[in-house]
Amino acid sequence: MSGRELASIGREVTTCRACPRLVAWREEAAAAPPRRFRGERYWARPVRGFGDSEARLLLIGLAPAAHGGNRTGRVFTGDSSGDFLFAALHRAGLANQPLSVSRADGLRLRDVYVAAAVRCAPPDNRPAPDEFRRCRPFLVREIAALPRLSAMLALGAFAWRAALAAWRDAGHEGTAPRPRFAHGARVALPGGVVLFGSYHVSRQNTNTGRLTAAMFDGVLAQVLRELG
Repeated sequence: MSGRELASIGREVTTCRACPRLVAWREEAAAAPPRRFRGERYWARPVRGFGDSEARLLLIGLAPAAHGGNRTGRVFTGDSSGDFLFAALHRAGLANQPLSVSRADGLRLRDVYVAAAVRCAPPDNRPAPDEFRRCRPFLVREIAALPRLSAMLALGAFAWRAALAAWRDAGHEGTAPRPRFAHGARVALPGGVVLFGSYHVSRQNTNTGRLTAAMFDGVLAQVLRELG
């Protein structure tokens, strides 16, 4: 049943046009791609979550990249953030391969489901507060549709706040004061799920050394110890 519900949510995600600014931007990015992607047919729609419908771990990013998930139709697929992320998931035994270049590349995730706080590519990678709010019900429903969910891993402060808000909207008590984001943060939430934090896997972090492979591997190891 969880797989059917996630598939239903995914179909709703891909037809959403609730945020005019994001609709315009995702389509503009597809109409004027960089030279390396010219000639490719862009997805140019909201991007659904994907992964193991029996996952104990929900990994939450910010939003698809204009020429990553907005191009390929799968979050974190086809850009440098995904290169970093899926290589780490493969090292941790959570993915069957270290690369993700298209929806048809054979990638399979084990015990992890990947979603985003906002499902459309935003200008300058910065969704507006109202865009976070409009997209949140999708994340709330995904949380409810994962029957074995035990941990969430938020990539960056925006995803951290989105995870806390979605957990509350899924019918669980909040925490007071609101837990602060930090790389390596761990918070046990009311309702039995543990929230972990990591710096986002964006080039701004990985190319500057703010987030290294070893640092991210360490967070994943912490999550896996929690899952047992």
